[in-house]
Amino acid sequence: MTIEGKKEKFIEAWGQLGTKWGISKTMAHIHALLLFADEHMCADQITEALGISRGNTCMNIKSLVEWELIHGISIPGDRKEYYEAEKDMWTIFTKIIQKRKEQELVPLQDLLEELSSDGLKIDTPEHQKFQNKISEMKMFANKADGMLTSFVNSENSWLMKGMKMMMR
Repeated sequence: MTIEGKKEKFIEAWGQLGTKWGISKTMAHIHALLLFADEHMCADQITEALGISRGNTCMNIKSLVEWELIHGISIPGDRKEYYEAEKDMWTIFTKIIQKRKEQELVPLQDLLEELSSDGLKIDTPEHQKFQNKISEMKMFANKADGMLTSFVNSENSWLMKGMKMMMR
């Protein structure tokens, strides 16, 4: 398989994985393309390389910038905006975790907090059972939040040391 064939295979696989992280397939394709690009690319180059519409490209670039997986580069004398991907895998992984936490865990925690502090007097067994389940879920969500925060704030050397120890 040629290097170009390998890149195409990776781009397609990254697209499939991206849908599992909560991002669109096209967004992941653009990220993968930029991840292996030798130089930064403009939206027109990305559109052409992936065979997608310009609007789709621009919309997904905007999302990737919001996720902090890519960043824009201005070249003096050139009106086009160019983009390059974050290349450090630890940073990529932690950015994805942070964004997923922000989009999924934090809203869940807010909802559970609202439901657990509604100020109603618990006067029925059904209400007590409901509140107990909410409290259990709230405790789990808070522990998950703490673990994810610790993981994201840890240095990648911690992970690498752990992996080396497991390989022995």
